[in-house]
Amino acid sequence: MTFSITSAFDSGNIRVLNIDGHEADLEIETDHGSDFYQWFHFRVGNAAGRDITLRITNVGGSAYPLGWPDYRARVSEDRETWRQADTDFDGQTLTIHVRPETNALWVAYFAPYSMERHYALVTRMAAQPGVCQRELTRTLDGRPLDMLTMGEGPKQVWLYARQHPGETMAEWWMEGALEKLTDPDDTTAKALRAKATLHVVPNMNPDGSFRGHLRTNAAGVNLNREWHAPTEERSPEVLAVRDAMDATGVDFAMDVHGDEAIPANFIAGFEGIPSYSEDKGALYTRFRDTLAERSPDFQVAKGYEIAAPGKANMSMSTTQLAERYGAVSMTLEMPFKDHADNPDPEFGWSPERCKRLAHDCLDNLAAMIDAL
Repeated sequence: MTFSITSAFDSGNIRVLNIDGHEADLEIETDHGSDFYQWFHFRVGNAAGRDITLRITNVGGSAYPLGWPDYRARVSEDRETWRQADTDFDGQTLTIHVRPETNALWVAYFAPYSMERHYALVTRMAAQPGVCQRELTRTLDGRPLDMLTMGEGPKQVWLYARQHPGETMAEWWMEGALEKLTDPDDTTAKALRAKATLHVVPNMNPDGSFRGHLRTNAAGVNLNREWHAPTEERSPEVLAVRDAMDATGVDFAMDVHGDEAIPANFIAGFEGIPSYSEDKGALYTRFRDTLAERSPDFQVAKGYEIAAPGKANMSMSTTQLAERYGAVSMTLEMPFKDHADNPDPEFGWSPERCKRLAHDCLDNLAAMIDAL
């Protein structure tokens, strides 16, 4: 029997070129209205007990081709536990070798975080004591953009994720953060909520998430290049969040992402903004360095090039929030590849480790909240 492949589901993305025997040739589809592509998510059917070869033939021209060397695809038969698969890259084609035990094997760039799981997370968290859920706007496809607020303190903390929808590790981080913040037995979370009001947007890009995009919303717009001038027509998600930030102010902000090429966790800051001050910069550096001391999965050696004075990209959220509100803001990046300094051959960088890093980030924030 010929096996089958489909991506006709929430966050699915693949184009089937050919299936012949135990092999298939595939392509990743571009984000609607843009040239970005890298995220894939599909199901292999009717292949139990067979050695299957899956070739994704167009990855050499993807948005981040440096993401493929040493990368391993994730596979699951229960959609809960995601393991690394035998994966090769020859400079143009990504070849994945699998032997499913059942007739439904799920294959993805990273462990997916579906919109159904997102809605379940929002509903579960909104039911916790002291949590207020609010719909900030509707997206271009008509989906709700949800925010959860908790805490009674004067410090205004904003946590937001998945501006780039294919970076699903960002919402796994959010799940961990929200679980910690609402844990009645977590004394650190209690202390943080007493000193800060936390505004959490678990998914900034519901449309791109559902459509199986890597980087853009329904209009093909990269939301993290819209913060200087968001509009209802192109980026209503950013406009609604920035308007809400205008209403509260921002003392601390973390924008949660994933990086395709760098096999490590790191943060990027706001150096290069017009109003950069050494005092604010020192608080950013303190958070970064103490997080590295606290978490074995965080480091400071690898990361992005630092912008020169006055040369920051002000269309990005981290720099825009630092300039607009005087915030200590930062972008957290997690890997699609395995964590090079602390690898896990079976699971790689995983949802569980994303959630654990979220706990470390919040513990670290609680330890310095008074200084913000």
